[in-house]
Amino acid sequence: MSRRRRRYLVSSPAFALLIATAGCSQADEAAKATVPTPDTEVAEICRNLDKQLPEKVDGLVRADPEPTSVLTAGWGDPAIILRCGVPRPPKMNDAEADGVTVNGVNWLLEEQDDGSFRFTSTLRKAYVEVALPEERAGGGVSPLTDFAAPVKKTVPKGIA
Repeated sequence: MSRRRRRYLVSSPAFALLIATAGCSQADEAAKATVPTPDTEVAEICRNLDKQLPEKVDGLVRADPEPTSVLTAGWGDPAIILRCGVPRPPKMNDAEADGVTVNGVNWLLEEQDDGSFRFTSTLRKAYVEVALPEERAGGGVSPLTDFAAPVKKTVPKGIA
């Protein structure tokens, strides 16, 4: 009898863990984003940008990705992800690269193989990258309008 009771007690935590994880789904998980590793000056610019970022982008509520950092932010699910302090994209060396200007902020436009888009600010002291998943690409560059004022206010013009 004690053997049976012991088996029951050992199984209880495992059973509780199974019940707890059974309710979790992919949708419950936060988006993931690689945190950039800029130098101190750029990191300070990015901290200032984070304070100015809107609570909503293109009508989507802010839901920051994991791991949490002032260098990353996200909105919606699937998430529009902003990363500040990214390295200069190699595509910026291509004279034929596509670009767009939205409310006074210039962006390098890169379509990804999976149908998503990546925009990286240009002619600023820090590179700000916005990843727009394929599901959000139907609205064109409209999400970038929500980033224009914060970028102009906190990321000085110049070359990073």
